[in-house]
Amino acid sequence: MTDVLHVELREQTGTAATQRLRKAGRTPVVLYGHGEGNLHLSVATTEVATLLRHHGKTVQLDGASNDHALINELQFDPLGIEVLHLDLVRVNLQEKVTVTLPIHIHGEAAGLRQGGILLENVHEVVVRCLANSIPESIGLQVSGLEVGQSATASQLELPEGMELVTPADTVLVHIEVPKGADADATAVAGEPEVIGKRAKDEQEA
Repeated sequence: MTDVLHVELREQTGTAATQRLRKAGRTPVVLYGHGEGNLHLSVATTEVATLLRHHGKTVQLDGASNDHALINELQFDPLGIEVLHLDLVRVNLQEKVTVTLPIHIHGEAAGLRQGGILLENVHEVVVRCLANSIPESIGLQVSGLEVGQSATASQLELPEGMELVTPADTVLVHIEVPKGADADATAVAGEPEVIGKRAKDEQEA
């Protein structure tokens, strides 16, 4: 489902005008792309909050513009809570766009039962797909991973028609033994061998 943003034209720009806009409960927006001029718009801050909850990537504009647009950038406040500015790019829903999507890891890695821990090397990947078919995330199954193994971008569960832009050999996650566990494991593993050797010596005696 594509979110609808009801936008109004901004007559004034600049720091002072932007501050007044935010106090009035609206968020500044810039719309550009597709060979058309930039439009300085604003949208109700409540609609931006809804957009964030839906994790939307594309929006339908209504009001001062009726374009479909791709969310290009969200500028947050220093605490990462409030959206201060929104950059949108005009888009045709039937064209392919390049976007960055989060990785959704699922499954319990076999290496966890072996005493290992799963470490995430990369949290997002770049893909290319139709603007009207952008998912919230890309799945990665890790059930088969054992200690010492890793999963690369080539193992992502890409929907049909989606192209991977991130290099396929990029390591996304890996399983390793926690620090300090190697020595303990070696000591335990070595104990039966010592006992076995002692028993053999006693038999020979």
